[in-house]
Amino acid sequence: MKRIRKITKRLLLTLLVLTVVTSLSTILYMKQTKFGRLPEGSRLERVTHSPNYKEGRFRNQVPLPTITEGYSIWKEVYKTFFRSNPRKKPGQPLPSVKTDLKNLPVDSNLLVWFGHSSFYMQVGGKRILVDPVFSGNASPIPGSVKAFKGTDIYTAEDMPEINYLFISHDHYDHLDYTTITGLRPKVKKVICGLGVGAHFEYWGYERGQITEADWYDVLHLDKDFTMHILPTHHDGGRGFKQGQSLWISFLLEAPGLKIFYSGDGGYDPVFHEIGKQYGPVDLAIMECGQYNEAWRAVHKLPEEVRLATIDIGARRMLPVHHSKFSLARHDWDEPLKKMKLLAKDAPYLLATPMIGEPLYLNQEQQVFKDWWLGIK
Repeated sequence: MKRIRKITKRLLLTLLVLTVVTSLSTILYMKQTKFGRLPEGSRLERVTHSPNYKEGRFRNQVPLPTITEGYSIWKEVYKTFFRSNPRKKPGQPLPSVKTDLKNLPVDSNLLVWFGHSSFYMQVGGKRILVDPVFSGNASPIPGSVKAFKGTDIYTAEDMPEINYLFISHDHYDHLDYTTITGLRPKVKKVICGLGVGAHFEYWGYERGQITEADWYDVLHLDKDFTMHILPTHHDGGRGFKQGQSLWISFLLEAPGLKIFYSGDGGYDPVFHEIGKQYGPVDLAIMECGQYNEAWRAVHKLPEEVRLATIDIGARRMLPVHHSKFSLARHDWDEPLKKMKLLAKDAPYLLATPMIGEPLYLNQEQQVFKDWWLGIK
């Protein structure tokens, strides 16, 4: 009996030591610069005074549980780690085009998608970069969420001088430390949600470069160049404390063009409201990928992407958040296949460029190949 007690004590002590060591290691690891910084001082004061900040964090307009009723987060974690899908990632390099962004005529209205949710736009003579991730990884743990082969062809060095860098939220697949620090000499202005600017200032950007906005703020960036900061049903955070920075969608109004970017988020009534107030929209850039019925509150299912696109009155839709990183269990090409099928009788045109292929904003009838077909 004494021997059993002795062994039990040793096991408990070993477990305690391992727990302490793991906790300390995690805390030390998360002190690295790439994790960013929480708002403080006058920035924190503005955050806490937002009508969208309640009970210690930012809240979505419509309260919904992150995990759909009837699903268990632990079961979903188990499925992620122990139920493999051989088609989560493509079995061969994806095709792409390397457009020379530095030598594009600045007066041409176009968009170049880089895979996942990263894209470059030229609108009204302005150069705009959105949610750039060029490090080849979408996680703070090196090599854990690697870019598909053939998709990581652009770097910060390939970017021209950027008038506006737009960030939808601070998750690692949208705000990448390596990319953001590499872009610093090229960026004139940063536009982001409340609290996100803390990361940029910590990473060497000047406070005067950064504009942080709340939902329904209107930013007059230049003459006839307006940005409406709008809600999306999602979350924000780069550490244990979530909801300390705001997640956004936005609508950009320029001469002859209205462009909407959904950011990440589930389907809710806000899309109908946006369509009623701002529609019709010339191009909707819609999150479609890394979805699951279990977390549809924060990532739209393909059928909901179609509904949201119709709600805002979009003439053309570009699906993003796919074809670079695997963050869900579905086949890597499922979002494209489903969007193509759902667009057949839809009142909008579907745009599916390859990574790096220019999409011309004033050419609604531009045709793209089904480049994903035949790839394993």
